[in-house]
Amino acid sequence: MGTDLKHLRLQTKKILSLLRKEYPEAEIALRFSNPLELLIATILSAQCTDERVNKVTPILFSRYKKALDYANAEQSELEQEIRSTGFFRNKAKSIIACCRGIVEGHKGSLPETMEELTRLPGIGRKTANVVLGGAFGVSAGVVVDTHVRRTSQRLGLTGNDDPEKIELELMQLVSQPDWFNWGNLLIHHGRRVCHARNPECTVCVLKKLCPSAGHLGVKTRKAVGKGR
Repeated sequence: MGTDLKHLRLQTKKILSLLRKEYPEAEIALRFSNPLELLIATILSAQCTDERVNKVTPILFSRYKKALDYANAEQSELEQEIRSTGFFRNKAKSIIACCRGIVEGHKGSLPETMEELTRLPGIGRKTANVVLGGAFGVSAGVVVDTHVRRTSQRLGLTGNDDPEKIELELMQLVSQPDWFNWGNLLIHHGRRVCHARNPECTVCVLKKLCPSAGHLGVKTRKAVGKGR
């Protein structure tokens, strides 16, 4: 193990401990009662706030109970039902195609592995990680959204912009059981303190560990390897 990676793991251990104390309630903000609902809500959350999604899904979930219901939906009708979440045409298309894949390839039940989920139309690692961790308790990777990308870059934990490369680097820094919670904690911190504009560095629990505290644009680490 290289010296840089050893240092980053020690640094991350401190960061993880502080974030756990700061956000003991850290969990998925999307509301759902089963794996399919979480999948649909996660698709809708792209370029949309969780609050907006949570306003749309109660009516949606009362109408569409199973993957087959979405698979047989009229796209134009589904588009109108999810319109307020933005990018509604692409989202409706993805939901219908994905649910057809669930019906045809998995007898209507959501698969429980990264490989199977990411083979479904429109499902990438981010969505699969949310579903696996949130609905099945499987820590298969780190959820990398805009908050995770921003906070991990500012903390000097990655020098990448590509979500999959960032995920691989973040996975190297904590043990597998912590992968899902690690992403959730960074998301909470990004929403509450480490904002895209005007981050609240003066009140940040990580300010003594963060090379970006009080200013932006500092150098971040080079990739420490492409593997896990």
